[in-house]
Amino acid sequence: MAHIQLLGTGGTIASRSRGAAGAVATDTASALVSTQYGEVTVAARDVLNTGSYRLGLGDLRRIAQAVAHAVAEPNTDGVVVTHGTDTMEETAFLLDLLHASPKPVVLTGAQRPADSPDSDGPRNVTDAVRAAAAEGLRGSGVLICFDGTIRSARGARKTHTTASNAFGGGVQVAHVAGDRLVVTAAPRRYPPLPMPTAAFDDTRVDVVVAYPGATPELLEYVVRQGARAVVLAGTGVGNAGPGFAEAVRDAVGRGCAVVLGTRVPGGPVVPTYGNGGGIDLAAAGAVPSGDLDPFQARILTALLISHGTEPGEFAAAFDTYL
Repeated sequence: MAHIQLLGTGGTIASRSRGAAGAVATDTASALVSTQYGEVTVAARDVLNTGSYRLGLGDLRRIAQAVAHAVAEPNTDGVVVTHGTDTMEETAFLLDLLHASPKPVVLTGAQRPADSPDSDGPRNVTDAVRAAAAEGLRGSGVLICFDGTIRSARGARKTHTTASNAFGGGVQVAHVAGDRLVVTAAPRRYPPLPMPTAAFDDTRVDVVVAYPGATPELLEYVVRQGARAVVLAGTGVGNAGPGFAEAVRDAVGRGCAVVLGTRVPGGPVVPTYGNGGGIDLAAAGAVPSGDLDPFQARILTALLISHGTEPGEFAAAFDTYL
């Protein structure tokens, strides 16, 4: 008989309507647990109870600590984390970067509140519990389970604001077919990083987006304000307009790491163009983010810097996880 720990952090799955005041996370983790899991037992406890749009890096560290403690318990076979969908992809990726155990950790949530007549939360929890208990998913790292699909944390992103199949990207590792869990792939695993320390909480990494007519003043501003790193969400395969290459060179010279990402939903960063494009940005010191989107790249960057990665070591350390 498998034993699963469910850790609640809030989100839509735990929210109920307050009329004109909107939906607010109020339900405890215990309220999300059913008794209909067959031979799988589930123990629930709360870590947080808030909307994921309110989370900071310190909250993500607190969730990571709770997951690590749960995984370390000998009688635990897997962990489910209920979480808001807004920033689930960031928390899931952080947990995946840290995860060294073969025990599955599965994040899930809901698109409709707990008091909605057609809330999707209960079914998602049932599927997540099944995934966390599945022998076939051991060694798969941290996963996101939504609308009957289980995918890797790495590369996952919320792709629709309201649809029940809220997530795309990553590697689809399994799906639910009736009462069966069908495993279809095994995601690549990377060397686990150490647990974040309190330094992670205040490691400032900003995201600056490129667009037609964008100027580098915002990038320059966040560097002056103390950003330890900047993720530049470039256009296309990783480009930005006039002045950005010079701003990147100046930022890197000041000891502020710059990661070059893309605002495109799919595909890697491949520096290709000159005249201020990706070739020039990389030559100025920007580190291409590969297949990581800007927001997961930000999590990796903050974790590396908070662990004391020096500017001269950053590119190689970052590249290890591409």
